[in-house]
Amino acid sequence: MKLIVGLGNPGPRFDKTRHNIGFEIIDELEKRFQAPLNQAKFNGLYSIVHYNGEKFILLKPMTYMNLSGESIGAIMNFYDISQKDLLVIYDDLDLPVGKIRLRQKGSAGGHNGIKSTIAHTGSQEFNRIRVGIDRPKNGMSVPDYVLARFSPDEWSSMQPVISTCADACETWLKKPFLEVMNQFN
Repeated sequence: MKLIVGLGNPGPRFDKTRHNIGFEIIDELEKRFQAPLNQAKFNGLYSIVHYNGEKFILLKPMTYMNLSGESIGAIMNFYDISQKDLLVIYDDLDLPVGKIRLRQKGSAGGHNGIKSTIAHTGSQEFNRIRVGIDRPKNGMSVPDYVLARFSPDEWSSMQPVISTCADACETWLKKPFLEVMNQFN
């Protein structure tokens, strides 16, 4: 069984903020698979989806970003999901707005949600999609920037990015992640 996780913060206050781009991609997958996240357990909202004779899970941790790994680790332990069957989607300050980067492993790179995921899964070796949000301009602090909503122009430009990330997730359900990386990087 595969697990696709979008990182973000719970609650309407954080909707469409830069830090919640992982949640936005899970929302797109919910629509595509007609699989609302209607199960609340493991400090998260999730859905078990049947696709191509297989099952996979869509998850939004409800722990706030810095504790995301608690939810991810708990659901992985319960369903006995291996590291290679985990895909985490999150924002990245070091990529330009809208740029995506797929990787099979790596450090947290300063991202607290990924630090927590590594701590609770015990490994840096899991699949990930990093979505560029760029760095703040004009002296804005990083926390204020990541918790702010995209500008209307940025939000418009993010729609095809959300769709492309969802395409990458869907492709991973059929192909090895290395092939998905080659196709989408």
